[in-house]
Amino acid sequence: MQPEMRIGYGYDSHEFKPGIPLKIGGIALPHDQGLGGHSDGDVLLHAITDALLGAIAGPDIGSLFPPSDPQWKNADSAVFLREALRRVKTAGYELVNLDSTLILAAPKIGPHAEAIRNHVAQLCGIPADCVGIKAKTPEGTGTENAVVAHVVALLKRR
Repeated sequence: MQPEMRIGYGYDSHEFKPGIPLKIGGIALPHDQGLGGHSDGDVLLHAITDALLGAIAGPDIGSLFPPSDPQWKNADSAVFLREALRRVKTAGYELVNLDSTLILAAPKIGPHAEAIRNHVAQLCGIPADCVGIKAKTPEGTGTENAVVAHVVALLKRR
């Protein structure tokens, strides 16, 4: 018998690179650099995707969308999230809420947190008050030239 609830954890990180736009949570943020990656480098959507897949004991994002596959070059990370949500539904679950922590030196997330929260909620089909968006500075971790995202997702049986 399936458990009533499941928790998934997701993590992602990408280094800043010049000449590309910065997207976090599907929102373009003003910054002089974006995040390098095979897709659009959206660390938050990648970590949410892995949290959802982990909660259903599914494959990770890199297995489903390998960076070696040219079809995912510069892909919108919302595609990955939609596939994870489809797999969650197929497994008999639905997303209840998620909580995230972004670790980055700049740009400041505070002025953009509400827009990110609302967009992530819309993508996930849950109320905005079920999406936690927090940001911390890297302070001494040596990751000042990157963004790190941690996400926890709670699923319940449908």
